[in-house]
Amino acid sequence: MQLQELYGRSVRKKDFIARVKALAEKFEKSTAEKPDAWYSASGRAEIIGNHTDHNHGNVIVAAISCDVLAAVKSRTDGKIQIFSEGYAPFELDVNDLSVREQEYGKSIALVRGVLKGFCDRGLEVGGFTAYCESTVFRGAGVSSSAAFELLICEILNQLYAGGAVGSVEKAIISQFAENIYFGKPCGLLDQSGIALGGINRIDFKDPSNPEIEALTPLQGYSLVITNTGGSHAKLTAHYAAIKEEMHAVAECFGKQFLRDVPYEEVLAEIVKLRTKVSERAILRALHFYEENARVSRAAQALKERDAAGFLAQIGESGRSSLECLQNCYVPGSAEQPIALAMHISERIIRDGAVRIHGGGFAGTVLAYLADAEVPGYVAQMEKIFGAGNVFTASVRIPGAVRLNIEELAEQQI
Repeated sequence: MQLQELYGRSVRKKDFIARVKALAEKFEKSTAEKPDAWYSASGRAEIIGNHTDHNHGNVIVAAISCDVLAAVKSRTDGKIQIFSEGYAPFELDVNDLSVREQEYGKSIALVRGVLKGFCDRGLEVGGFTAYCESTVFRGAGVSSSAAFELLICEILNQLYAGGAVGSVEKAIISQFAENIYFGKPCGLLDQSGIALGGINRIDFKDPSNPEIEALTPLQGYSLVITNTGGSHAKLTAHYAAIKEEMHAVAECFGKQFLRDVPYEEVLAEIVKLRTKVSERAILRALHFYEENARVSRAAQALKERDAAGFLAQIGESGRSSLECLQNCYVPGSAEQPIALAMHISERIIRDGAVRIHGGGFAGTVLAYLADAEVPGYVAQMEKIFGAGNVFTASVRIPGAVRLNIEELAEQQI
């Protein structure tokens, strides 16, 4: 494993070593002990496939070069203690796994949920202390919660399961923790992207056994993520409505998921559908089918090293999210920073494309553009949305992993 595979071509070894040293010192100050292991779990970028996973659709997702880094020490008293930079520490017993509504939205809920997922599979669990520090971009929609879930999964996996839990199983356990314990109805895209590492096309036709195809990212292109502002805190109902409306269309055909209804049948029955569901629900269903087709075309373009073809699908995805999925603004609100960011980006970018990133309604847009355009694009977006809200990233190769700090520190880069 290379530092550049974790943190991109611009990583500086001395900065990484300094980060590790500072985190080790904080661990020792907080616990009076030294860590004996190090773990890392990345953020993720949804390259294409907006709100398709929860109806068993297709996505392209990538792990990216930011992470939650944790100094860890195992313990034998059945307790898990978590320190996180900037947050209050917490502790729990590994045998106390009941869902608590008062913990919805809190990190402790994610730890309980991951523990429960391991126990339900007959896997051994045990205690540890971790001190976490994150470079996952805050407010950028790159899934800090999934990064934390996969971090906890991998710590338990290595300490108590002998590394036997595979990437897909870790993703499924993490999704369970977020859905049931954290109270967020996410699909499986976030967790899968981080668990797998690299860039992958994932077909969720069978979510318990998704079809995964590893892809190679375009050379000479970078990701730029812009946080346009706004909080996700009060938007859960809007996210849930997308899933619910897609299911409502599927139910008109006696199915639960749109993936089990042929696209042609939906097109043929639009007149009848309008008497049963809203036009927005129909548009969201059409987005699902057409986005799946875009994912397939984008994956094929990557395999053929067809940059123009790949970027065309990214751009079409952005327009479909705006026009059909309708998650580029909060319904009824005149505040529409995502739509503005996409519109401005389309006028700045010459070799690249832009689309909404993640759940939507508030938050971020993703630009996939030629390296030569990055400085100018970043400068323009910073003028509009602020210097602390524009982030450049590259695809990270490893998923959630245990790190060999000594080996990484000796690398020549």
